[in-house]
Amino acid sequence: MSSPDPQVRASQSAEVRQRRNDSARAGRGPVVAVTGAASGIGALLTRRLAASDEIKQVVAIDERRGDVAEAHWHILDVRDPAIAEKLRGADVVVHLALDLDLESDPAARTAYNVRGTQTVLTAAAAAGVHRVVLCTSAMVYGALPDNDIPLSEDAELRATAEAAGVGDLLEIERLGRRAPRAHPGLNVTMVRPAVLVGGTDTALTRYFESPRLLVVAGSRPTWQFCHVEDLVAALEYAALEKVDGELAVGCDGWLEQEEVEELSGIRRMELPSAVALGAAARLHRIGLTPSPAGDLAYTMHPWVVSVSRLHAAGWRPRWTNEEVLTELLEEVAGRHTVAGRRLGRKDATAAGAAGATVALLGTAALVRRVRKARGRM
Repeated sequence: MSSPDPQVRASQSAEVRQRRNDSARAGRGPVVAVTGAASGIGALLTRRLAASDEIKQVVAIDERRGDVAEAHWHILDVRDPAIAEKLRGADVVVHLALDLDLESDPAARTAYNVRGTQTVLTAAAAAGVHRVVLCTSAMVYGALPDNDIPLSEDAELRATAEAAGVGDLLEIERLGRRAPRAHPGLNVTMVRPAVLVGGTDTALTRYFESPRLLVVAGSRPTWQFCHVEDLVAALEYAALEKVDGELAVGCDGWLEQEEVEELSGIRRMELPSAVALGAAARLHRIGLTPSPAGDLAYTMHPWVVSVSRLHAAGWRPRWTNEEVLTELLEEVAGRHTVAGRRLGRKDATAAGAAGATVALLGTAALVRRVRKARGRM
């Protein structure tokens, strides 16, 4: 018998609708597990999948509980072999538990990223999962002067480990390629976004926090961005198995350096290659900047990618390069970075007065200052 109270009846009706929805969803769609589900891209994907009628259930895994109540949460480190039991019953795993923080200790970061990926791949195979989606970066193709524009998704991975975090990403790629051979029946989809924007902090987003845009003389920079919303949509396509294999993700087309400068209103500072690379290497070696000299290659040479596989599957980016650049500039407004190093308010005033040239050409003075300070310790 129905309750005469309208509020009670409304509550009962909502519960009935929820039960019907749960029942309808129970009969279709994959069970998808997401690692790194409590924050960043993992949280955005978990929320999106939990709201999808095409997903049967979302299993969320992280070291802390996130705020997506509809997901089934497991709290543990992805390096824990016990994760295999938590993945049992899942059809697809999207592995997003990576440490790509510029300020992390490089050795600890690599240990976490590589061991975590190894454990997830092995655990997924043991649990009977048939697909794992790994997310790296289009940086793995390498930034080289002879790159095609755009690069095919099947292009050779020619990056080296000289840029921040790229060594970890190349090792993740290697593990992903090897996994189907080691575990027959396990498929691996690789997702490689272009310069990622939307709550992110990377050497490439910090490039736009500088008072001047460093341009190495004789180089040919090209810029292709990827908004996190478009990446999450692409990851959903992969989780739903609408597309597989090696996938690049980004805005359609690219921007030339001159277009970036016009849109941003930030003027360039052009330096000879030997000066720019040498200064960057010394600043990183003495610990003044988190970015190694290898990061400069990605602001010098093209690494634009084709997104043809996702296009063929029906995916389209919602954002253009111009729109993403505009959002990035809004995000970094008020921040001050020189040679990859974030500056405080006092340092930023000096940088604004002297310009980024002093930071790069004055490396010798910085080195002497650091050595003198260390000598007093």
